[in-house]
Amino acid sequence: MLALCCFLCEAQINDKVSQNVGSACCSDTCSDTCSVVSVAQTLGAVGEKVSSMMDKITLLETKVQKTETQMLELQSICGNLILPGVPKVAFSACLLKSGSGNTGPFTTATTLKYKNVFSNIGSSYSPETGIFTALVKGVYFFRFSMFNNVNATPSSVVSLMKNGVRLVSVWDTVGSDANDMGSNAVVVSLEVGDRVYVELAANRLIYDDNMNYNTFSGFLLFTA
Repeated sequence: MLALCCFLCEAQINDKVSQNVGSACCSDTCSDTCSVVSVAQTLGAVGEKVSSMMDKITLLETKVQKTETQMLELQSICGNLILPGVPKVAFSACLLKSGSGNTGPFTTATTLKYKNVFSNIGSSYSPETGIFTALVKGVYFFRFSMFNNVNATPSSVVSLMKNGVRLVSVWDTVGSDANDMGSNAVVVSLEVGDRVYVELAANRLIYDDNMNYNTFSGFLLFTA
């Protein structure tokens, strides 16, 4: 009888231990499964956010490229003159401040001094010498006009010069008419210190009065 009671007690004890162990195992397994599910959900949410951010970055890159293209197009249309910090150089002048009459003839080629200055932005032109001196390296536009002498036989030859080298000319030396006029222009690259001026040929002359026929103008197109 005592042996039977001991057997029953041992069986009950083993059964309770088995139940407790099983319960513990189930609890650990569920906990691990929940953790894995939670991590997977978190990774999924992060993935969605990353995907959304990539879409936004792609959109921003597209907008930046479009803006850069528009800026290049604007610069192409407007040129460098509208950009801040770019030097502004321009001048325009006519030959006489007052009066009328011929200039010349001289025994040697002579630089014409255009004394009536309309504008001189950048102060590169000197009315005292008639010479434009480049203070900025770049590409420039120059134009000059000439009115011949009013005598029956014309005798006018005028040239645009750069550092002593003839670039372009206007002349009128043949014919019986008077009051003829001409002009010429050039686009030229200048280094700092280069000099541009208009030269009256030796033994030639030009005429001017308050109508300001003879002019000399130029401006910087862009730096280089």
